[in-house]
Amino acid sequence: MNLSKLCGISAPRKLADIPQTANVRPSANGPLVRFKAIFCATLVIALFSVSSTYAQGGGMRGDTAAMRKQMEERLAKMKTDLNLTQVQANSMKAITMEFGQKRRDMMMDPANQGMSREDRMAKMQPLMDAMNARVQAVLGADLFKKYQDWQQANRPQRPGGGGGGGGNR
Repeated sequence: MNLSKLCGISAPRKLADIPQTANVRPSANGPLVRFKAIFCATLVIALFSVSSTYAQGGGMRGDTAAMRKQMEERLAKMKTDLNLTQVQANSMKAITMEFGQKRRDMMMDPANQGMSREDRMAKMQPLMDAMNARVQAVLGADLFKKYQDWQQANRPQRPGGGGGGGGNR
């Protein structure tokens, strides 16, 4: 039994008989559509680039809550390892906060952005000397020497083996 006769529809006999619905002539919106596609692709690539920069620790260098927690842990370890009194530990925290902010301000200063690493370190040296003088006044000469040794032994390791050096020698 033939279903096409029963339903009253004549079925096409071959694929070539099926009418084409695709628009074969170029549309007037072609350049606009092409522009939108290129723009979207560029935007996606830019977003991936920015997100990978932040994921690798670039950008604004992490969130301040994590940095503050890391600093607190480091200060607690310093207090324990060097047997600091509470007054000394509080003073070290205040000094670290004050000079850390000054160091960040100096590094973020647009005038310092084009400098080589050596030039920035040379410019930062007076700041580090002032910090060391304050730390030595709080800790005393003997404990300050232990502090410098402790600092060398507990310097944070940077990924990729880069960085290192700087300030307290």
